[in-house]
Amino acid sequence: MDYWTPGSALVVVAHPDDIEFSCAGTVARWAHEGAKVTYALLTNGAAGSTDPEMTRGRLASLREAEQRAAAKVVGVERVEFLGYEDGLLEPTLEVREQIVRLIRRVRPEVVVTTDPTTRYFAEQYINHPDHRAAGEATLAAVIPGSDTRLAYPELLDEGLEPVKLTGVWLMMNADPNLIVDVSDFMDKKVESLRCHVSQIGDHPSSEDVGWVYGMAEFQASAQPFRYGEAFRVFRFDQPWELPAAE
Repeated sequence: MDYWTPGSALVVVAHPDDIEFSCAGTVARWAHEGAKVTYALLTNGAAGSTDPEMTRGRLASLREAEQRAAAKVVGVERVEFLGYEDGLLEPTLEVREQIVRLIRRVRPEVVVTTDPTTRYFAEQYINHPDHRAAGEATLAAVIPGSDTRLAYPELLDEGLEPVKLTGVWLMMNADPNLIVDVSDFMDKKVESLRCHVSQIGDHPSSEDVGWVYGMAEFQASAQPFRYGEAFRVFRFDQPWELPAAE
């Protein structure tokens, strides 16, 4: 699939820092190219610490501030927090409706979220259940919630008309069909990640930062550029064709 820059995008994830690890380079490129991007964080991030002196309330406040700062680094001004509890996110009908409401308010061209089918990354990482729940709820919100007029009549009463999206981009995907060249935006990606001090510390090790560069280099390994971010992209504004017969 060919790369294109949407005019606007809504990025829906579970936690503060999910975007920075997964797609902040792409967001920085989109913003540079004129796209208007909105972030939506489904949970408060309040469980993300092993510090015995930390409280959930304090951490939630810290992580909201960190996320707002990280967004500004890559040119994103609008950040929405839905406030569900970190570690307990489920793709319920309530969560789905909140995302439908958000899509209809923001009215993006594309929605970006995490792939709900990804359970493992090789033999190194078991995907967080909140990541899977965020993707599951968001995809259910996209179809049929975002563009079906009678799916949520109460939203019509709020003046929130359906939205016809151009596409959906799934990050944290094991079978990508698009690698975005973020070579010119890696410094922005890493700068935005450094805003999450509660997660990576004031002075992240070269190993931590090296992992981010290494992953981007790995994802671009078969491409004519050095650093990339991988997505499974579904584009709804293209002609649909049956696969050729064998």
